[in-house]
Amino acid sequence: MTTNITEIENRLWGAADQLWANSGLAPREFSRPVLGLLFLRYVEAKFVATERELLAQKNEGARSKIGKLNFQAAGALWLPEQARFSYLLQLAEGEDTGRHVNEAMRQIEAENEALKDVLPKIYQRVGNSVLVELLKLFNSIPLDIEGDAFGKIYEYFLGKFSMTEGQKGGEFYTPTSLVNLIAEVIEPFHGLLYDPACGGGGMFVQSAGFLERRKKEPQRELSIFGMEKVEDTVRMCRMNLAIHGLEGDVVMGNSYYDDPHKAAGRFDFVMANPPFNVSAVDKEKLKDDKVRFPFGMPRNDNANYLWIQLFYSSLNARGRAGFVMANSASDARQSEQDIRRELIEAGVVDVMIAISSNFFYT
Repeated sequence: MTTNITEIENRLWGAADQLWANSGLAPREFSRPVLGLLFLRYVEAKFVATERELLAQKNEGARSKIGKLNFQAAGALWLPEQARFSYLLQLAEGEDTGRHVNEAMRQIEAENEALKDVLPKIYQRVGNSVLVELLKLFNSIPLDIEGDAFGKIYEYFLGKFSMTEGQKGGEFYTPTSLVNLIAEVIEPFHGLLYDPACGGGGMFVQSAGFLERRKKEPQRELSIFGMEKVEDTVRMCRMNLAIHGLEGDVVMGNSYYDDPHKAAGRFDFVMANPPFNVSAVDKEKLKDDKVRFPFGMPRNDNANYLWIQLFYSSLNARGRAGFVMANSASDARQSEQDIRRELIEAGVVDVMIAISSNFFYT
């Protein structure tokens, strides 16, 4: 069995894509349960490895039971027996597999508060035959693959689903190479990290990778805060964090109007890829908020400079922001030009990096 991650990713996606063609589901309807099964496979792999380590640590004569608190102390989720991937894989032919997977997700959430209302529970819509084949497919992932293999596979599937979902896919996925570049520029070594348009959580994952490459522990160095307006995408983000061994305060909200994290002047780092050129934002609701939008409202119907001001105002005195923005924002005229001039004259713009056209999958 191959342990080459690229080969595994390609093989898994090819098979999953073929199953999707037989499911009758739209890409967004299919992506959530597939990512949920990948998550389930990962948490059982972590559970089994942790159980092995805990047993090895015990004295031969010790009889005390290894329980939930032991697993949590070791950084693993506690899995009730009927919530384990291996249990679902062995269900008898003719069982309602979708119902059992839904129940497994509920049990995991009940045992692990950080995942409450996060995991998908729509498996009966997938169809029994397709679901059984997906379980068999993900069972082929070797449990001894090295490093953050499950995280890489999850990110790979996020990228592939973003391609199949077209423009909407951009809501939850930014190319990893671009996110990594932003992390390398702003260097999020330690502190509070915020993404008010967090999508699938790529900014958080790559910031953790930035630290890991420097032999640091992300969980100790960074506190993660995020916001996303689409409930399903919030769930994907929180699963993505969990599969990379991370936790964060990620909530649903509309960043133009909502401020659950009390962001003004708070954060050491802001990283984001907001939606470009959004129209119909109700600026009447925002025009008196001089804290979050200190340079005022752009007169044209475009939210790019609202986002830029949100990033700016969320930073503390020593904070750094790195974000993706439409090329058109760099030479927009009229009121946007006035805001841009104020930002430059304030000395807060350090670097702009142009990327080629058609860089994004979507």
